[in-house]
Amino acid sequence: MARPQSATLPLIALPKGSVLLPGVVQRIAVSANRPDIASLLATVYTRAASKTQNGRIDNVPIACVPFASPFLDPKGQLLLLQNGERDAAPDRPDVDPGKATKSDLFSWGVAAKITGVEGRGTGEFTLLVEGVMRVRVEKIYSEKPYLEGKVAYFQDEVSLSDPILGEQFQHLKQLSRELVVVLRLSAILPRSGSSPGLSPLLARRLDLFITKQKLPGALADFMANIVECSYEERLQVLASLDVKQRVEKVIELLDRQVGTMKNGLRSTTITATTVPFTIGPESMQKEIEKIWKSGRAGTPIKPPAQGVGMPFPPPGGNPDEDQEPNELEELQKRLDAAKLTPEATKVANREMKRLKKIHPAQAEHAVARAYLETLADIPWTATTDDRLGPQTLTAARKQLDDDHYGLEKVKKRLLEYLAVLRLKQSINDDVETQIKEAEQQVSLPEPSKDDDGKTPTPDPDVEQKLKANNVKLEVLKSRRMVDKSPILLLVGPPGVGKTSLARSVAIALGRKFHRISLGGVRDEAEIRGHRRTYVAAMPGLVVQGLKKVGVANPVLLLDEIDKVGGSSVHGDPSAAMLEVLDPEQNCTFTDHYVNIPIDLSKVLFIATANSLDTIPAPLLDRMETIYIPGYTTLEKRHIAMQHLIPKQLRVNGLNDDQVIFTEEVVSKIIESYTRESGVRNLEREISSVLRGKAVEFADAKDAGHPENYKPELSVDDVERFLGIEKYEEEIAEKTSRPGIVTGLVAYSSGGNGSILFIEIADMPGNGSVQLTGKLGDVLKESVEVALTWVKAHAYGLGLTQNPAENIMKDRSIHVHCPSGSIPKDGPSSGISQAIALISLFSGKAVPPTMAMTGEISLRGRITAVGGIKEKLIGALRAGVKTVLLPAQNRKDVKDLPQEVRDGLEIIHVSHIWEALRHVWPDAHWPGEQEYPSVQSRL
Repeated sequence: MARPQSATLPLIALPKGSVLLPGVVQRIAVSANRPDIASLLATVYTRAASKTQNGRIDNVPIACVPFASPFLDPKGQLLLLQNGERDAAPDRPDVDPGKATKSDLFSWGVAAKITGVEGRGTGEFTLLVEGVMRVRVEKIYSEKPYLEGKVAYFQDEVSLSDPILGEQFQHLKQLSRELVVVLRLSAILPRSGSSPGLSPLLARRLDLFITKQKLPGALADFMANIVECSYEERLQVLASLDVKQRVEKVIELLDRQVGTMKNGLRSTTITATTVPFTIGPESMQKEIEKIWKSGRAGTPIKPPAQGVGMPFPPPGGNPDEDQEPNELEELQKRLDAAKLTPEATKVANREMKRLKKIHPAQAEHAVARAYLETLADIPWTATTDDRLGPQTLTAARKQLDDDHYGLEKVKKRLLEYLAVLRLKQSINDDVETQIKEAEQQVSLPEPSKDDDGKTPTPDPDVEQKLKANNVKLEVLKSRRMVDKSPILLLVGPPGVGKTSLARSVAIALGRKFHRISLGGVRDEAEIRGHRRTYVAAMPGLVVQGLKKVGVANPVLLLDEIDKVGGSSVHGDPSAAMLEVLDPEQNCTFTDHYVNIPIDLSKVLFIATANSLDTIPAPLLDRMETIYIPGYTTLEKRHIAMQHLIPKQLRVNGLNDDQVIFTEEVVSKIIESYTRESGVRNLEREISSVLRGKAVEFADAKDAGHPENYKPELSVDDVERFLGIEKYEEEIAEKTSRPGIVTGLVAYSSGGNGSILFIEIADMPGNGSVQLTGKLGDVLKESVEVALTWVKAHAYGLGLTQNPAENIMKDRSIHVHCPSGSIPKDGPSSGISQAIALISLFSGKAVPPTMAMTGEISLRGRITAVGGIKEKLIGALRAGVKTVLLPAQNRKDVKDLPQEVRDGLEIIHVSHIWEALRHVWPDAHWPGEQEYPSVQSRL
């Protein structure tokens, strides 16, 4: 043997019980307790970058060394133990591989190369190393931060002309193939013990590798890594420098495992037979080779001719059963029970015939079968019977009122739909009765033959009557009422109950409910499905929803339809919704995956949106829009008392009598701690208060003094639990001075309204106008329009001595709206600005308990504004007594709560001159005669 070459290499201590052999790839899991490998990798990367041209880390050699065994000496020879028992040798305590020293390691290892690093995303990673050549560890130079030492390389010296080695090599190949066959057979047969099995593909690859291998030592190392053996036996293979000894050792290990597995297979065969028989090793080998050559997993093994027995059963049960045909029959029964449409039946029959011709191992078999299962799961005709009886509308109205307060427009529309459904059903019942009577008249008895056996000539009158009855029958069938459910779109700010309202509708109708979230959908295939030519194709969200509910007439909620993605490389999902939401088209909706028309006309679609700006016009045109405004303070108070507080009491483990809310406390939370359209934040604030009371109750109970706990909540308790007030309400002033007017505002978040003071001051100047208070562009225009009208009518208002005089000459004004941190915008304060300017210039103060809202034109006309409901509720809360509204908003007053109409004096005005009469009834204006009290609209 030539003198081995030496080198200094970084060393990796393999995990306990792990041995790396040449030609084998192994994964080493690296966690936080292996800092040595991290340091070694850093060194390897540095050397790769500096010493190699391409910077590859697999060009930098390392060495992998296993742990030593107490049963082997450094040369790999078994130690002689007392009484020949292994347990007599002292077992070493577990050693951390990251802290291993030279005394812990085996004297033989493998020179290896790093083939890759796999990350796990959790801070851990896996190192892939491949053994190259045997090495002997001669000396350790350093142990920190990683092991490094001197090793000697040993290369296999093989003489292919050696006949003994050649025979051993052929024997090794034969046993290796036999092991692969037995492992494959173990995966086929039941009750084959705990031996692992091989897939057909892996078995074929192993057999090909064994056949092509030309080096005995390399094959011995590879099979030693596969065969079941002890840690010490694998170390002995590693320490075997002589190829003959190594091959002989591996042959011994293979012979042992193959013999053990054959005995297991023989036991399986005997157990599966009804009459005992014997199988010899030669016969078993022939049968194994027969199965291996056939390549079929289900080939039965026949016993030898001299025995009588049964073939091996197929996996999973009785050999007479053929599972695949049974599953296809079950699928056919499901298709028959689904009551498919004629077109779907035609497609299903064609696909079923095709499926039976496809071998189950082919990928196309799974695709065709999944398609047929989807057809069987779609509810083509199954429907839920609507609760349409004498008490239907009453029960539905009660259900909606119990679940939601207010929302009268939505409830009215849904009750209209129920009433139409009931009327259609009654009409259809009458038509069905008439159709049955007509069918009885059409089905007259067939004419009997006379005595001569001849059929008598049909009577022309009878034929005419039959034709007339057939025509009548067709006319009656055409009178059947077809139900096309409406497409409702609920538009409103977040938290007002749009999603929960759709669930209440399903409960009121007695239908099944399914929610489809469209927020963030960017792919058209999410709506229409993928075509079956793609891998992992599946139906769209609509068809999946129908499959889940199992009926053809559910309530489908299309949540957040305004947040569907626009046109992109993946298509336009909003355009794909056009066919779904068109009552004239969705009776033949075609999903790309199903590719058969599906009737969606019976589905009640309810879509929700926060804004209409992002919904395309064609899609919006297909839906019936119902606006849900934000809740007013009164509505929020009722919702909190009736729904939110009982719910949060249960959530926080409290009884109804353990915390008592008053209307004053709830109003304080609504007005001072929430300013939103819905009630989500209100529910959170109520929950915060209840958690604080829960702590007080628990402390009192644990201290043994439950009588000290007070369940009543006061306004002071609210500030103690929720902190300082987040929002401050404006209160009407007791006195006023010229230039100050009380306006009305509805917050942009919706649901709340309040008063807004408009202050105008004048000073010497050059006619300039200064605006402060974070006013928007629309509000600034209102100030300019109001100032222009006042300047144009200054003489008629008695503010100047002659018509040619400019009231703003040598004067500047400053318009300010307090609460400058809150943005103010919108056409609602034109009349307030005009009255404030007239008050300033005339020196007349506006009554402090009078508020007004409305926009003005250059002609002085007062035009309509929005948010009347919220503004007047806020005005009543702030102490306002009289409100001036535009005449065009007269219709909005009808929606006000009764307590608001009773608590406010509402005056409708259509022109500034008319408003002046109500603001200062005792004043006289020179130009008032120009504006008549009654104005023609022609």
